[in-house]
Amino acid sequence: MRIVVLTGAGISAESGVPTFRDADGLWEGHRIEDVATPEAFERDPATVQAFYDARRRAVASVAPHVAHRALARLEGALGDELLVVTQNVDDLHERAGSRNLVHMHGELRRALCTACGARPRWDADLAPRPPCPVCGERMLRPDVVWFGEMPYELDRIEQAVVACDVFVSIGTSGAVYPAAGYVALAAAFGARTVELNLVPSDPMIPFDDARAGRAGELVPVWVDEVIAARSS
Repeated sequence: MRIVVLTGAGISAESGVPTFRDADGLWEGHRIEDVATPEAFERDPATVQAFYDARRRAVASVAPHVAHRALARLEGALGDELLVVTQNVDDLHERAGSRNLVHMHGELRRALCTACGARPRWDADLAPRPPCPVCGERMLRPDVVWFGEMPYELDRIEQAVVACDVFVSIGTSGAVYPAAGYVALAAAFGARTVELNLVPSDPMIPFDDARAGRAGELVPVWVDEVIAARSS
C-alpha cells in the first residue's frame, strides 16, 4: 500500500513553530513581501537574513511531537511505500525519525549559494555573509522557497501522488495549493483521500475521510489504523 502524506503548518504549530501567516496577514510581525520574495532579498538582504536567522534559532528550541513521531513509526512499518511531502521548512520530521521525506519549500537548516547552486547544511547565522563552503563566494541565502520561486522536486511529488493508494493531508487546508491540486490528482487516479486538520476544508474538496482535530490527537490514531490493517 503506497501512501503519500502532505504536511503543513498545522503539524508544526503544535510544537510551537509559528504558523506561516497571522490573522492580520503578517508573518511573525513582517509583511510577506518584505521577507519572503527574491525582490525583498535583493532590496534589503540584511533584514531578510536576520529574519531567517531568528527563525532558524527558534526552530532549534522546539521538539517534534506525537504526530511527527507517529509518521516516523509508520515509515518503519511501510518503508519506501510511504513518502512524506512537507510544506514546512523546519526539521521536525527528521528529528522524529522520518527519512523518506521531501521538503518542497526548502529547509531552514540549509543555505543556498546563489553563485554555484550548492545547498550545504547550515545551522549558523547567514547575516554575517559567511563564505560558501563549496565555492568560497559570500553569496549564501536561506534555502527557502520564496513567493515567485519554484518548489523543489515537483516531478517526484506528482509521480508519487499519481501512483499512491492513499493520499493524506495533515495540518494544511485542502482548499489551498498544492494541497487542493494533489488531493484532486490522487482522487482522479483512484486513491483514497484523507484529511486530518484542525478545521475541515471546503466540502467541495474531494476527501473520502475528513477528520477535524489536533494533529497530535488524530495522526497517531490514523497511523495505528493503517498498521493494524496492514498486519491483518
